[in-house]
Amino acid sequence: MNPLRRLVVLRHAKSAWPEGVSDHARPLGRRGLRDAPAAGRWLSAADCLPDLVLCSTARRARETWELAAAELGSPPPVRHDPRLYAAEARDLLDAVREGPADVETLLLVGHNPGVQDLTLLLTGEALGESLDRAGSKFPTSAIAVLTWRGSWSDLAPGAALLTDFAVPRGPRP
Repeated sequence: MNPLRRLVVLRHAKSAWPEGVSDHARPLGRRGLRDAPAAGRWLSAADCLPDLVLCSTARRARETWELAAAELGSPPPVRHDPRLYAAEARDLLDAVREGPADVETLLLVGHNPGVQDLTLLLTGEALGESLDRAGSKFPTSAIAVLTWRGSWSDLAPGAALLTDFAVPRGPRP
């Protein structure tokens, strides 16, 4: 029987727009600094702990994962992949298809519109209202959880079940 796989797609938390800073170097803003740890707490509470993380090299994505990972008991290994920065859905899918055979849960930290488009591309079916929510808006810190049976290399459009969609938020001052 084919193994059950989970792809967890996390859009980076809200970034700042400091003057004179390149897009790739933009840090998290105040709201992002509050919401990124909430994403980690959600992952832990939902038992969505990844075996491996693929993270964009953009500063805001790296900071999002660092703050989220700090909320996990034992953070998994991370691969910072420059291909994930400003990538389109098909490029993200190519990166996911390279997932090692021993990884059951893979977490991707990336950017919109790519992460939203990837989620919609892969979703064949969805539980509850998760597809409507992911399709209408994929805000910063949003998390989509997709499952299917098979290998990473065989992941195809429409093959996954969208089992959850959440937008964790940290406490407001």
